[in-house]
Amino acid sequence: MQKIKSLMARQGLKSPQESMADLSPVENLRIPSKEELRELREQPIDPQAEQEIIDSIEEVYFSNDSFDMVQHELEKLPPELNLQELEEYRDKLKRQQAAVSKKVADLILEKQPAYVKELERVTALQTNLQLAAVICTNARRQLSMAKEGFTEASLGLLSNQRRRQLLTGLLKSLRTIKTLQRTDVRLSEMLEEEDYPGAIQLCLECQKAASTFKHYSCISELNSKLQDTLEQIEEQLDVALSKTCKHFDVSHYTKVQLAYTLLGKTQTAMDQLHMHFTQAIHNTVFQVVLGYVELCAGNADTKFQKMQYKDLCTHITVDSYIPCLTDLCKALWEVMLSYHRTMQWHEEHDQHETTPTTAESDESVVDRSYVKKKLEHGLTRIWQDVQLKVKAYILGTDMSNFKYDDFIVVLDVISRLMQVGEEFCGSKSEVLQESIKRQSVNYFKNYHRARLEELRMFLENETWELCPVKSNFNIAQLHEFKFMGQCRSPSISPSRHAGSSTSPAQGELSLFEQYLQEGNPFEMHAEQKEEETEDVLASNGYESDELEKSVYQDYDSDSDVPEELKQDFVDEQTGDAPLKSASRETIRSKKKSDYNLNKTNAPILTNTTLNVIRLVGKYMQMMNILKPIAFDVIHCVSQLFDYYLYAVYTFFGRNDMYESSGLGLISSRLRTTLNRIQENLIDMEAAGENATVHSAAEDRKEKVPSPHLSQLVVLTNSGTLYGLAQRVVATESLVFLAEQFESLQSHLDTMMPAAKKPFLQQFYSQTVSTASELRKPIYWIVAAKAIDYEQMLLLMSSVKWDIREIMSQHNVYVDVLLKEFEQFNKRLQDVSRHVRIPLPVSNVLWEHCIRLANRTLVEGYANVKKCSNEGRALMQLDFQQFLMKLEKLTDLRPIPDKEFVETYIKAYYLTENDMEQFIKNHREYSMKQLANLVNVCLGSHINKKARQKLLAAIDDIDRPKR
Repeated sequence: MQKIKSLMARQGLKSPQESMADLSPVENLRIPSKEELRELREQPIDPQAEQEIIDSIEEVYFSNDSFDMVQHELEKLPPELNLQELEEYRDKLKRQQAAVSKKVADLILEKQPAYVKELERVTALQTNLQLAAVICTNARRQLSMAKEGFTEASLGLLSNQRRRQLLTGLLKSLRTIKTLQRTDVRLSEMLEEEDYPGAIQLCLECQKAASTFKHYSCISELNSKLQDTLEQIEEQLDVALSKTCKHFDVSHYTKVQLAYTLLGKTQTAMDQLHMHFTQAIHNTVFQVVLGYVELCAGNADTKFQKMQYKDLCTHITVDSYIPCLTDLCKALWEVMLSYHRTMQWHEEHDQHETTPTTAESDESVVDRSYVKKKLEHGLTRIWQDVQLKVKAYILGTDMSNFKYDDFIVVLDVISRLMQVGEEFCGSKSEVLQESIKRQSVNYFKNYHRARLEELRMFLENETWELCPVKSNFNIAQLHEFKFMGQCRSPSISPSRHAGSSTSPAQGELSLFEQYLQEGNPFEMHAEQKEEETEDVLASNGYESDELEKSVYQDYDSDSDVPEELKQDFVDEQTGDAPLKSASRETIRSKKKSDYNLNKTNAPILTNTTLNVIRLVGKYMQMMNILKPIAFDVIHCVSQLFDYYLYAVYTFFGRNDMYESSGLGLISSRLRTTLNRIQENLIDMEAAGENATVHSAAEDRKEKVPSPHLSQLVVLTNSGTLYGLAQRVVATESLVFLAEQFESLQSHLDTMMPAAKKPFLQQFYSQTVSTASELRKPIYWIVAAKAIDYEQMLLLMSSVKWDIREIMSQHNVYVDVLLKEFEQFNKRLQDVSRHVRIPLPVSNVLWEHCIRLANRTLVEGYANVKKCSNEGRALMQLDFQQFLMKLEKLTDLRPIPDKEFVETYIKAYYLTENDMEQFIKNHREYSMKQLANLVNVCLGSHINKKARQKLLAAIDDIDRPKR
């Protein structure tokens, strides 16, 4: 660098800094001479070689100006110097220096024109700057003159005018601010008056005004205060909205909705409203249940307030259960009615807004659509909440030990609530149905078990005396069956009531239409129940005389004469009054062909029969209210009938000796029915104490011990025809019960689920229809004992039948037998003085007696060892005499088993071949009777060989017993 500087100094050149330092307008620039330039290039070198020399220079020489090259080179010298090497190194350095000098000189010469040109531009710039300085000096001088030319007074006037205008604007702003400050008081007044739309409108206007003056510090505070006030209004508005959930008021709700519209929060309001309805349901039910729990708990220390609603429900007592349930439903009705009226308000509001004259914004259309959908979806949600709350209440108490009346009231209330749900949102109330079904099945099992035990007690204490009823008595006169004849019972929903109403306009009103403005469907329900207390009978099925009188005083379908209805009634305790009134009627309507004697054709039934009928009515009431358990109820109804039928059979019809008589007294259908009842319903191990298997014990819970006949009922006295009066009352009461079941079949069928209808049909075809078949085995026992058939056999055995002449006089045994029948007829008349013997009963009795007599005759004839043709003629004479006299005693036609005797007598005259055919065709005769027939014929027209053949044929016949 020093070398370059020295070169520049030698040429008279200065550095740019130095040139700029002493720059003057006139400066002579020195240009290097051609000789100097030529000197630098006097030794031409190949450019490539020159570049290689430059590249061989160490990097350290190009580092900085402070580099000491002499020191550097000296330090590089070796310890031992060699002259030749030093000279060579020196020459190398010289070559490098020369190359660098030459390169620098070339660069300087190359850039010199540009350097000169730039110096010229700098000179021109300096000239311009000097001219600008002169212009500025002149401007300052002229400004000073202008300042001196204007007066300060005129500028002061302008300043004051401007200040006045500013102050006028400020005064106006201050007055507005003052008004804004006072709006707080007015807002409070409007909120107290519940003028929410006005308060919001005012608050929004104030906020708008405040935003205009937000540059004032006091206004910024006021603005935040107004925002707080607006939030406070929203909070109060939310409280006002929540009030509509329990007591809907049109004007109040209109104000609230208008206020939310001003706020632009219509959708938010709807969301809040649904939240409030949910909260209202929870709070309402909790407060109602809590009130009853605390009332019943008295001074108990239990903290009921902190309990969950579900746990709280378990503390409701049995006595307070129904009042609490009713109040619960009343409160929930108010909430649902409010929701219903809310929907009505929005529907009417939407109709008003969508009139052709009203222009709508897109936002209002969206809001209205949102509100409509939200309300529609809310219906199901609200009803679901109601169901869950009532379900928790229903399942919170064990109702298995409730009285029947109370349980029916519970079913009634829930039925009404489900009707409300159906009208509210079209729901089938599956949650309520399932919960009440669970309670009903549980209750009904216990109730039915108790009723079966009660029925067993009644049957074991039943003396089978006639319970006097009026001649036109039917079950529709009993209060338990009133619900079938009229749909005015509170347990029947208005929708069903509408079907029987004569006024369609009234019948079409839903509950929400009926009680839109005032009243409560559950209040009406409670009042009607109170008025119609006597419609629900005591759980044991017995009522006082006065109550029973009222039954017939109220029942006017048969007669319009109140006096008669007051006199003729079912007296379940004594029956004195009806007996007197009945006797007066029956004397006029006496039938000679029947054993009526001072009796009308009033139904024959006992107190127990009436009790069973009442139970059936109660069961059907429960089934009518609660369809889901219809099958369980009908199954239990069938068990009542089964048990009654089985009891009548075991008391009066079971007798192995007579059952094996071969007369088919019990049909296969009746036998199957009795076996089924015994297997499914009767606890045969009740007397024993060895029921060790747990599962067997569980099965026995569903069964009832077999009943035992009361010791007061005597069936062994011949004077009473072996308890014929009791047998008639028992059997005919069963037949009457079966007739009542038949009349109820269509009603039961409508209640039965389709899948279970075969059970009902089988019950009627296999059980109910067999009731009248019990007459045969029961009255057979009387017929078998009433006449001394053994004495007749003894008398017949003493008669000589191998006579040789035809007799004109019948035998004594015929007269004795006829005398027995006359005595039997007399006894029947004696019995009929106490109990009417219906024609079917007397016919069965006479049929049995005549059959037994005829079979005894055949048995007597089969005991004959020897018999002639004349003897056979005498047999025919005896039988004809018997028939002739018998036809005067009875109207029964034809005489039963007449052909049975005649065919046997005539068989004596058959030839061998005909006899063999006779044996094959007539299996109704016993083997003994057929064998005797063959033996007696031996010698007359049958030889020994034929006899052996015929006896072998008899042995080969497999004769099943009938």
